[in-house]
Amino acid sequence: MATEIKAPVFPESVADGTIATWHKQPGEAVSRDEVICDIETDKVVLEVVAPADGTIAQIIKNEGDTVLSNEVIAQFEEGALSGAAQTQAVQSEEKVEQAAAKTEAGAAPVVERAQPVADQAPAVRKALTETGINAADVQGTGRGGRITKEDVANHQAKPAAAPLTAAVGERIEKRVPMTRLRKRVAERLLAATQETAMLTTFNEVNMKPIMEMRKQYKDAFEKRHGARLGFMSFFVKAATEALKRYPAVNASIDGDDIVYHGYYDIGVAVSSDRGLVVPVLRDTDRMNYAEVESGIGAYAAKAREGKLAIEDMTGGTFTITNGGTFGSLLSTPILNTPQTAILGMHKIQERPMAVNGQVEILPMMYLALSYDHRLIDGKEAVGFLVTIKELLEEPAKLILDL
Repeated sequence: MATEIKAPVFPESVADGTIATWHKQPGEAVSRDEVICDIETDKVVLEVVAPADGTIAQIIKNEGDTVLSNEVIAQFEEGALSGAAQTQAVQSEEKVEQAAAKTEAGAAPVVERAQPVADQAPAVRKALTETGINAADVQGTGRGGRITKEDVANHQAKPAAAPLTAAVGERIEKRVPMTRLRKRVAERLLAATQETAMLTTFNEVNMKPIMEMRKQYKDAFEKRHGARLGFMSFFVKAATEALKRYPAVNASIDGDDIVYHGYYDIGVAVSSDRGLVVPVLRDTDRMNYAEVESGIGAYAAKAREGKLAIEDMTGGTFTITNGGTFGSLLSTPILNTPQTAILGMHKIQERPMAVNGQVEILPMMYLALSYDHRLIDGKEAVGFLVTIKELLEEPAKLILDL
């Protein structure tokens, strides 16, 4: 029985998507709930699964085509798998189980080698040709070891083992199309600089008290809660308290209206292979330190695997970004509109500081607060940043709600 396969219903914030990869071709057998297609949107990659056992009868939307919400992308022929297909499905399942068993036992997981270029989807063959990458060098993550466009992009993003060699006088260039996510990020960043009165104020914080507390309690914390005690939970909780004291920093502008939010949803910027994403921690005023650390860890894992859902990144009243992860000593973060402020963390650097008339070497971090001057005055911005500084330098106040 022939049925239509449609694109998922996109959220209101997503206008359309692009067919990224077809994992199955017409005539190939598929089992129920098997991923047959990936659709890339401005925010996430959505998976389309088979509605039942059967085969792909016809592909209507090819790789690279734009699709709308709930648009028909293929025809599906429902029916029981053939004997050969059933054997193939069982063998595939056995491979997955064997890989999982070996991983649990401490052995390296089984990784299937990528198939030859001729066996790859048209969009993948095009990407391999344009980038000059050898298919044998790419680890395929698709079904049966197939290479996806994302695999090609990830491989290209890795540092080269050796510099490109070229004949004397030859100048090498590579042209790679932007992903939808990176294009969308570029549009939002450009809009933030053009449509807001963005200004940045700076301060510095002595990280010694938090570093000593973390050193003393990190093992007990991890044993009790099953999560690492990092610095981010202190910053999230300090920012939450500062947002309570300065409501304008937690607000947003909607046309000619100011929207004051009575809740605290803090986005934490995460770098992924597909670009910068900002998953949101909801109601951080109700979260304890362990819940913050666990939430950030879970989002980071989902970002690495490309599994972040649209709802994970929707909304948010304030954002924290940590350039110090990559060694940045000082930077000016760009607003994550429609939010009106963003906090930038940086590298912890030992510097000589004057303390009670004496010079001490202390672990210092520069903090940067970029804000929309249309809504937030300098007095509020500086007060907000000083509040975070004080709470971090005296973490007892933060924990005791002083």
